[in-house]
Amino acid sequence: MKLIRFGNPGHEKPGVVINNKRYDVSQLVSDFDEAFFAGNGIETLKAALDKQPGLPEVAEDVRWASPVSKPNKIICIGLNYADHAAESNMAAPAEPVVFFKATTSLAGPNDDVTIPRNSVKTDWEVELAVVIGKRASYVDESEAMDYIAGYCLHNDISEREFQLERGGQWVKGKSCDTFAPLGPWIATKDEVADVNNLRLWLSVNGKQYQNGNTSNLIFKVPFLVSYLSQFMTLVPGDVISTGTPAGVGLGQKPNPIYLKPGDVMELGIDGLGTSKQTTKAWSR
Repeated sequence: MKLIRFGNPGHEKPGVVINNKRYDVSQLVSDFDEAFFAGNGIETLKAALDKQPGLPEVAEDVRWASPVSKPNKIICIGLNYADHAAESNMAAPAEPVVFFKATTSLAGPNDDVTIPRNSVKTDWEVELAVVIGKRASYVDESEAMDYIAGYCLHNDISEREFQLERGGQWVKGKSCDTFAPLGPWIATKDEVADVNNLRLWLSVNGKQYQNGNTSNLIFKVPFLVSYLSQFMTLVPGDVISTGTPAGVGLGQKPNPIYLKPGDVMELGIDGLGTSKQTTKAWSR
């Protein structure tokens, strides 16, 4: 099952994708939020869809929204591909590098990305995101997959000067408004045959910069869920972004390349769809 949300900001509704068409399921569930996932919402919705013919179709021009509503946390893993660590001139980590993105950075998959005020080093990062399906605390790695609701595409937009040159932790360079375009959909676990063998890619203005595979993750998905649960309780609807492969703007040779207003990013992951964001300058 592919879970989506659609509609204008502040007025989003839940839906599903069936045979490449979007359908409104707001008469069956209220939203794809913590309560939905915690209440066995995926199985309940599957059962309801089997009994509910004639769902309203969503018009093609209606906005795609983030497929997760108001996640409690957006947790990110840094330097989780050896090639990206190398291009960043950093050592591959012995343990996962963990940071957060503010939940206010969440955006729809095709929404514009705002280059922050005073930014000169806004960058791109295609990533596999994991959506937590039930409360997880001190989870064994062997059981970690039981706590996952599904997967989605994420562009972990980053301002490198804020992140790396302003002191403190990375969160400042990761949390600006629109810096977490998520979706287009959450693919439930049964939709993904092997989460450790998914191609992910990203292009800017038609030129491909990133072309990786989740088989090259240093820390795999089950380990990350288990590891994070040792330090914090993961709640349903939490998003874990698992890291990016080589090819970010920071790593371009001989000189880094950063986003400017009007640039177009396109990205995708096998089975998780594609997204497209245009950058614009910050304004009041």
